[in-house]
Amino acid sequence: MVAQLWRYPVKSMQGERLRAVRIEGDGVAGDRRWGVRDEGTGRVLTGRREPRLLEAAARLAAGREPVIELPDGTVLEGAGEATDTALSSWLARPVRLVEAGAHGDRAEFFADPTDDSSEAIEWTMPPERFVDAMPLLLVTTASLRAGAALHPSGEWDVRRFRPNVLLDAEGDGWVEDDWCGRVVRLGDVELVPQQPCARCTMVTRTQPGLTRDLDVYRTLARHHGGTFGVWTAVCGGGTITENDAARFVADDPPDL
Repeated sequence: MVAQLWRYPVKSMQGERLRAVRIEGDGVAGDRRWGVRDEGTGRVLTGRREPRLLEAAARLAAGREPVIELPDGTVLEGAGEATDTALSSWLARPVRLVEAGAHGDRAEFFADPTDDSSEAIEWTMPPERFVDAMPLLLVTTASLRAGAALHPSGEWDVRRFRPNVLLDAEGDGWVEDDWCGRVVRLGDVELVPQQPCARCTMVTRTQPGLTRDLDVYRTLARHHGGTFGVWTAVCGGGTITENDAARFVADDPPDL
């Protein structure tokens, strides 16, 4: 069953939990369409290089441009000079709020997810969205329980892992790994999990209500190859709603 649905209008900022989402061929409508670009380097900033981004929150306005709330409560509406000035002042560097383009944009990750002083490796994100790899990220409650059992003093809050879809699944193992290559139907949408999602320093970061915890990543590295959740492709668009049944297309009985 679909437990939660999330959209992240601005890359690495807090997102918005929604009761229903529209799925397009390349992911959740409005998801990660915007990012904060460092004007000095030309790279789009993420919570890896700039952890403060996780302290801000973004939602989509009716005009489909983001509304950003900074940690001090300042609200920035849409792209433009006023937003860029406020973001630059907050981050103490020249930045711009930019929309993803057709060519893909550059970002960075650290070679050692537990050491921010390790080598920064650049990669180019897919076109049209500031996603790390594929259109949609799916996580299960079973995997959250698996992690919590291995590192019980940690906070295995779903917000650390930033999925678009959280499915309520029985058990306490990494069940979604076994779904790769199978067609899963949620509401009227068919998805195909493709590969486990390799994790990075993002899962260790401080964010509202969550403390810094390097052992979250270390637990995944020791026990699950450093992965959590599955990158997922879209077979066809439609709508997913909380509490929709989740089922494998060819299986009987249908529910996961």
